Amino acid sequence: MPSRSSARLAALTVAAVCSAASTVVIAAPAHADSVRIHDIQGTTRTSPYAGQQVTDVTGIVTGVRTYGSSRGFWIQDPKPDADPATSEGVFVFTSSTPKVAVGDAVTVSGTVSEFVPGGTSSGNQALTEIVRPTVTVVSSGNAVPAATVVNAWSVPTAYAPAGDPAANNSINGLTLRPGKYALDYYESLEGMNVQVSDVRVVGATDPFTELWVTVKPWENRNRRGGTVYGSYDSQNTGRLQIQSLGKVADFPTANVGDKLTGATAGPLDYNQFGGYTLVANQLGTLQSAGLERETTQKQKNGELAVATYNVENLDPADATFEEHASAIVNNLQSPDIVSLEEIQDNNGAKNDGTVSADQTVQKLIDAIVAAGGPRYDWRAIDPANNTDGGEPGGNIRQVFLFNPERVSFTDRAGGDATTAAGVTEVRGKAALTVSPGRIDPANAAFTNSRKPLAGEFSFRGRTVFVIANHFNSKGGDQALTSQYQPVARSSETQRHQQAALVNAFVKDILDTQKNADVIALGDINDFEFSDTAEILEGDGELWSAIKSLPRSERYSYVYQGNSQVLDQILVSPSIRRGCDFEYDSVHINSEFNDQISDHDPQVLRFKP
Repeated sequence: MPSRSSARLAALTVAAVCSAASTVVIAAPAHADSVRIHDIQGTTRTSPYAGQQVTDVTGIVTGVRTYGSSRGFWIQDPKPDADPATSEGVFVFTSSTPKVAVGDAVTVSGTVSEFVPGGTSSGNQALTEIVRPTVTVVSSGNAVPAATVVNAWSVPTAYAPAGDPAANNSINGLTLRPGKYALDYYESLEGMNVQVSDVRVVGATDPFTELWVTVKPWENRNRRGGTVYGSYDSQNTGRLQIQSLGKVADFPTANVGDKLTGATAGPLDYNQFGGYTLVANQLGTLQSAGLERETTQKQKNGELAVATYNVENLDPADATFEEHASAIVNNLQSPDIVSLEEIQDNNGAKNDGTVSADQTVQKLIDAIVAAGGPRYDWRAIDPANNTDGGEPGGNIRQVFLFNPERVSFTDRAGGDATTAAGVTEVRGKAALTVSPGRIDPANAAFTNSRKPLAGEFSFRGRTVFVIANHFNSKGGDQALTSQYQPVARSSETQRHQQAALVNAFVKDILDTQKNADVIALGDINDFEFSDTAEILEGDGELWSAIKSLPRSERYSYVYQGNSQVLDQILVSPSIRRGCDFEYDSVHINSEFNDQISDHDPQVLRFKP
């Protein structure tokens, strides 16, 4: 996934510009001198008054946002109409700190705008606003309109209607059906005062003071309190993002499985980073579920333990080496082979041409020894500068760690950033032409993306081929709350090409040696049910071992309240058919607010 931190900081920088540049002007009826909020909101996602001046729009202030680049306030009409499709609330964008208070009765004159968070190219839905306002406070201390209760019974099971084919599958022009579709229901409450009660946290508090809850307690629940994303048709309609209008220090620091007891209430907003968001001026009380980090089993003498772990842009300046080392030694029980993803070069994001990562890797190895683990050896190939994507200047790459007391690495010289590894036959068995080596690094499928790292290992006299992957990220895909339904996943085109090349390489190994032990693992950046995984599996050359777990246990990453699979370990038929392997998704990061990486490591134990 794209870095949430970098994406958020960029968005905050351009938000003020976008508020003007990302407006959608729609053909509107004749100008009216005075309209009600529900007239402005209308029965579709876009206002019939977009681009028009409106005068003396009345309402009660329900929330005031005094921070960030989207300063303003929400008003709600205390006299709603009878149409459930029309919202009675709207956001008034002031750009500067508003001079109103909750409970003020106001009249607002200004221009109706459809602001698209993230810009129109993002595909996001638009937020109806009144901009360039003139505000008059009529009275103060008025009762705020009662919050609409959002719960398991009010949110429909169906997620979204199919978009209009004549409008590129946009749902913007469709009449809202809040009793049938969850996205229509939330849209019908846009800008209104809403309330959830006694909700479970399904996405931990992040550095941007936000978390995710569900109003549907049993919707695809797992044993640790999360909500599992199991298919493109399982959108988990009960998820809702929570932010706060209060002090950052007062926001709860929550993990997955915790609860916000009592009422959490405030205006319903829509933003770039999660869609519909309850911006709370009343927060429930945090009740901890006591979630603990998992520890996997130790491999037996005859078992080989192979792990994958995305350490999230690790470079020598980071303060997380001791924690990563403890995770590898204690939680992962010192696997024999560890595929690390997102190891940065020796000076991190400094963009000066440095590509070597020996200092980064050695610092981690030393920390592992200090934590009581083995002194790992390692193999990797430095990328050409700024060719493998990720943070500019960081030159992320995959690295093999291996415990030389239990496994050996078969070195075959010649592998470098541009040389392609191949498969040959040596004494009737498959072997790599270079080890370590990269798979087809010049192929366009790996442009601005990580090239797979292949290595040949030996365990108790048995050769094991390991391919470390970090496929193209999901950056650029439309959000689940996009105006386009079903959403477009443009990033998967490159992952499909990458998966096909890795599968072909594995097929070459198996065509040379039918019973070869082959493992392809890493940050696949796609789900176990995805077309990417299906292409990677091919005609049985590989199989994603996370599918050996119950469906409720299949996740390595939590994104917008969905517990989902991004990291996988795929195995060849000789490993799968042996039926003596064990797979563990070791949950040490994704569910916690104090995570050292946004990914959970995966471990496979088997007898070669």
